[in-house]
Amino acid sequence: MGKIIGICNQKGGTGKTTTSINLSSYLGLANKKTLLIDMDPQGNSTSGIGFDAEGMNSIYDVIVGDVNLSECIYTTEWPELYVIPSQVSLTGGEIELVNKENREGKLKTLLDQIRDKFEYIIVDAPPSLGLLTLNVLVAADSLIIPVQCEYYALEGVSKIMNTIELVKERLNFSLDIEGILLVMADFRTRLTLQVIEEVRNYFPKETFNVIVPRNIKLAEAPSFGKPIHFYDPTCVGAKAYRNLTETFLKEKIEIKELIKERSL
Repeated sequence: MGKIIGICNQKGGTGKTTTSINLSSYLGLANKKTLLIDMDPQGNSTSGIGFDAEGMNSIYDVIVGDVNLSECIYTTEWPELYVIPSQVSLTGGEIELVNKENREGKLKTLLDQIRDKFEYIIVDAPPSLGLLTLNVLVAADSLIIPVQCEYYALEGVSKIMNTIELVKERLNFSLDIEGILLVMADFRTRLTLQVIEEVRNYFPKETFNVIVPRNIKLAEAPSFGKPIHFYDPTCVGAKAYRNLTETFLKEKIEIKELIKERSL
């Protein structure tokens, strides 16, 4: 049965989508059949892997419509990586979910039908604490929380941790923290070093040893529709996400370079 990992942070600009894309990509490169679900109405994970969702079924059609989930799963150009795309129509999905039965558990019910077809399902949550994010928290087995190395980082982590505890008490008793991932680290600044120290002091067991540095190649790659390994596999950002994947899998990965052709 596949493991469902939510990539969550209620704050925007924390590297959530970058982490979703590149963790998914490296899992696929490690020959793990992986599904990336874009739950963000902005659709950045969708475009960031070079997938054109125009005219395609999306996660919106499943959550608020009558489309079967299997009709929304598409292959991508990248090895062992599949996607359920998002579109701007998902913006209204949050409102439409309000009157739905089992509104917090809609995504979980859907994913339970297909989770045995994948080894990993990575869900990119919206940068908010609305119903869409709540669906991710209820459906997930565990969470990765990307945290930017900035002044308000610890406050942001504390808020999301409080939310997670509430969800665990009422809606998803088995929800675990996979880890807190420090991202966009600029080791030239004292602030970055202070944030790293503070987060590790408050959350010593939860914080990954891997730190993702601020890296121009990571910022550029989505505009070319490529995960970082296929844009610049030797840059420090690529090495960081490969290390994260190895830490997550608890094993060294052998990357297979074959890129599958997209068939929709």
